[in-house]
Order: sequence, then C-alpha cells, then structure tokens
Amino acid sequence: MRWRGRQTSTNVEDRRGRRGRVVSGTIGIGTIIFFIAYTLLTGEAPTEMLQQPQTVPAGQTRTIGHEPNDELAEFAKVVFKDTEDVWSKIFRNELHTQYRYPKLVLYSGYTPAACGMANSATGPFYCPADEKVYIDLDFFRDLKRKFGAGGDFAMAYIIAHEVGHHVQNLLGVTQQVQYQRHKLSKKEYNKLSVRLELQADYLAGVWARHIEEMKHVLDPGDIEEAVNAAASVGDDRLQKKYTGRVVPDAFTHGTSEQRARWFIKGFKNGTIRGGDTFNTNDL
Repeated sequence: MRWRGRQTSTNVEDRRGRRGRVVSGTIGIGTIIFFIAYTLLTGEAPTEMLQQPQTVPAGQTRTIGHEPNDELAEFAKVVFKDTEDVWSKIFRNELHTQYRYPKLVLYSGYTPAACGMANSATGPFYCPADEKVYIDLDFFRDLKRKFGAGGDFAMAYIIAHEVGHHVQNLLGVTQQVQYQRHKLSKKEYNKLSVRLELQADYLAGVWARHIEEMKHVLDPGDIEEAVNAAASVGDDRLQKKYTGRVVPDAFTHGTSEQRARWFIKGFKNGTIRGGDTFNTNDL
C-alpha cells in the first residue's frame, strides 16, 4: 500500500506514553481478536471481563508506552484518513446523508474507554458509546508474528474492519443486535454476533474497493494480504490454535473462510446494500 507522504487524519488521540487508570464500564460489540482465545481458554465472556472493575495496587503506578512506534502511528493515521474520505463519499452518494467521523485512539499498555478498559491483550476494537477505535500498535506486530498475517494492507484491513463497526453503529445495526442480547440464549446471540462481524468484514472490503478507485494506492498483493488477515482471525482457526478443537456454537466472529469471503464480496460489490448478512442463509 502506498501510504508514505499522504495526508493523515486529524481525528486522532495519541495516548501512547501516558499513565493509565482502569475504570469499570460496559463494552460495545467490536472485533476483539484476542478475546476469542481468552473466552475459549477461561470460559469467561469478554464483556464480563471488561465490566469487572480493575485497579492498580495502592501506591503503584504503571508506566505505559516505552517506545512509541511513530512509523506505525503515521500509517494508522493515513489509513484512518482514507476511511474518512471513502465513507464520506459513500454516505453522501449512496445514503444521501453526512458521515460522522469517529476518532482513532492510539495507546500503549492500557487506557480507559467508554465501553470499559482497553488494554494490549484485547486487540483493536470499536466502542460505540464514544465512537472511537482503540488500537495498541503492538498488535500489528502480533498480527504477523502470532497469526502469520504480514503486510501493510493486512494492518489496513484491521483498521477498516473496526471503522466498519462505526458504520454499523451509524446505521443502527449495532443497536438492533445489542437489543437482542438479553432476549436470546448465548448460543443464539453468538450467531447474531457472527453476522455483525461478517458485515464489518464486508464493509472493510467496500472500503478497499473505493480507496483504490479514489486514490490508486494499492500495490499488487494487497488484497491477498487483507484476505489472509481476515482468514487468520477466523474463529475456527483461533480455536484450533489455542485449544486444539473447534466449537461452532462458540463462534462470535465467523470462520476463516467466511471472513475472507465476505471481505472479497465487499470488494467486488462496493456498495453498502450488498452486505446484508442478517437476511441470508448463505453465510
């Protein structure tokens, strides 16, 4: 991806290197990749973990952000600007309304969010309560090292997926899914969560299609990098990696095949209306 020297977003909070304190709260629905493994290993739901108040022991503080990665930060800001440009265009032309910009929060270690606590173990996620995307840039190193998904467009896919959750929030999709949380069994609600996540993958594909048409910044192999990243964080692959078994009823994000396929579908279609994952039997 040709990103160097291009315009960056101004809707960024750079909290790297600050001291943080943990607060209690609730978590919105977002892509919290490491939480999939956490749930499988501990049996504790990610939302439950984030809702538990956590504190630093008395008399102690925790310094975070020892070595801020300025190149990765610059990259993230460029990609975030690209999402702003693409979704402003799509909202204007397809929905005939104005796109409301989210904010990108860069942090290291941990930082408070309106949805609870963001920390390096959670991975990137979107919080609908404050309309912010939270990213510890160290995650991108883990994406390559732990999940085998290298390349700059793999990282761009992660950001675009989280912004896809913001689009869902603006469209009211997130609220409709959250409304069902206490009405459905855990198994049935997991199925809704999968559909929500696959739609965010689709929207990331839509973004990739438009950013290439608008700015011609993709290099050969970029789409393959994004597809590989989507597949690398499929529920089945993560379950197999961390537990040695696959439990479909515990899926919350979709299989590797589903995630890759819906990203590609978004890239090919290029429109919001082609990504209704909630009214199809073909997930």
